[in-house]
Amino acid sequence: MKPINIFIDCHVFDGGFQGTTSYIRGIYQELVKHSYINFYFASHDMAVLKDVFGTAENIYYLQYSSHNKFWRLLVDIPKLIKDNKIDYAHFQYIVPPIKYCKYINTVHDVLFLDYPRYFPLSYKIKNKFLFKWSARHSDIVLTVSEYSKNQIKKHFGINQVFVTPNAVDTIFFKKYDKSKMEAEVLSKFKVQNYWLFISRWEPRKNHHTLLKVFVDGEFYKNHDLVFVGDKAILNQHYNQLYNSLSEDIKKKIHSFSKVTFSDLLLFLRGARLSVYPSIAEGFGIPPLEAVAAGIPSVCSGTTSMADFSFLKKYSFNPLDASDVDNIIRETLRDFEPIPKETILEMYNWKIGAEALYKLLK
Repeated sequence: MKPINIFIDCHVFDGGFQGTTSYIRGIYQELVKHSYINFYFASHDMAVLKDVFGTAENIYYLQYSSHNKFWRLLVDIPKLIKDNKIDYAHFQYIVPPIKYCKYINTVHDVLFLDYPRYFPLSYKIKNKFLFKWSARHSDIVLTVSEYSKNQIKKHFGINQVFVTPNAVDTIFFKKYDKSKMEAEVLSKFKVQNYWLFISRWEPRKNHHTLLKVFVDGEFYKNHDLVFVGDKAILNQHYNQLYNSLSEDIKKKIHSFSKVTFSDLLLFLRGARLSVYPSIAEGFGIPPLEAVAAGIPSVCSGTTSMADFSFLKKYSFNPLDASDVDNIIRETLRDFEPIPKETILEMYNWKIGAEALYKLLK
């Protein structure tokens, strides 16, 4: 059988970790086990990719010449695809206009169409055109949940959308010394007894409601609050609330960006509580990673997160601060660890990798 050459655009690995990096990482760490497929991973910082995907006879690394997204889409990627005789190229959301092979496109969500009030007008106009055009010019359209699948078909008029679900990396299930993790976080980042929210910054992520609950409930007297994630869309409500706080309370609130995966894992393992108050998600990996690591975890019960059946007891209405407060208090008092098998049965990277493998065959 002639080997399949697949190109994977990994430019997201040049920034901090987010949902798309977890998705690519999880899917392809499984898929590279198929030796008759050749994998061409491309980014600007190839050292990061090599650390993630390792070395094998069927793995190749390609370097972009520029960080500029327009140059990458218009020049770098078409040239690399042509030079390496690529059969399939896998992108997230947006594909290049110059096409030398079949395109696979994962559209993780179209939340800006479902919840337009949380996105800038320019973002909505630009991405409605780009995402729709890219999806219609792709040979295989993927997404990560049934919720997103239905919304993509509805908004873009595409008949075939395949689900390659997000999952939890096996490293989150590994045993660790809790006290040692807490000590490392304190030594390296100067925080302790903290709640953790892992997510990039956007209004729909609802950082402001979590901050309000943390302050109004006077949780700052016994806990710190840690946000881990890169800036994306300005959250004016959060900024206004934060700026109104006393310096003593501000000292209990910490934000970190451009965090490496190893530090993200350290933050998670050292946390007393994981909170995920997002109003809308195409999937939502962090709550699953938290429960896999044995961390008490609470999250919204809306959109795709409503599918997290084993977290139903620990879910809340993200628009109701009192509900968020109540669920957090109950969880801090009594959290029952979720069995590893329960999580893996529903959210395993092998499921998504196998779905994509069948499509490639």
